[in-house]
Amino acid sequence: MALVPDDFADAYPLDAPSPYPAAEIARAWQRERPGVPTESIGIVTPLWRLAKLFADDRRRLLAELGVDPATLDLLSVLRRSGPPYELSTRELTARTLVTAGAISQRVRRAEESGLVTRRTEDGRLVVVSLTPAGHALIERTVDRVLSREAELVASLGAEEREQLGGQLQGLLDAVRRQVG
Repeated sequence: MALVPDDFADAYPLDAPSPYPAAEIARAWQRERPGVPTESIGIVTPLWRLAKLFADDRRRLLAELGVDPATLDLLSVLRRSGPPYELSTRELTARTLVTAGAISQRVRRAEESGLVTRRTEDGRLVVVSLTPAGHALIERTVDRVLSREAELVASLGAEEREQLGGQLQGLLDAVRRQVG
């Protein structure tokens, strides 16, 4: 049962407050279904809405930059690994939280675009490395993406961002433990 329509962000003017604050949604469910637990709505609903707004904004920016999200993810993981900017496909799979098949496809596309190379070591270990072109692309892209996302959270002060970040990480860790 979807509590937030997929097109929510498109349906309402961006300069107007949310037409359905989470507290109002919770009250409506309490009225319509007395006894149903509604305490999660005040957290989950704004998170869904924020996730959609952040994802849509990032997709628009990446489209402007000519980079797809999957390629950004692959190049980012390699760049963050530090010199020599290479990881095995097994390490890439663990760090990106996608399947080995998805990593294989991402690596193939990035290799065809000249952004990464791959080599086999010990007859079976596949190692993926950033090329100079991949390195330059991720440097340009990450600067724009992180600058834009900093703008989006600038309404929070430094202390608020740190506190919220810690709380969200704690919630993420707890939920991951519960859902496996």
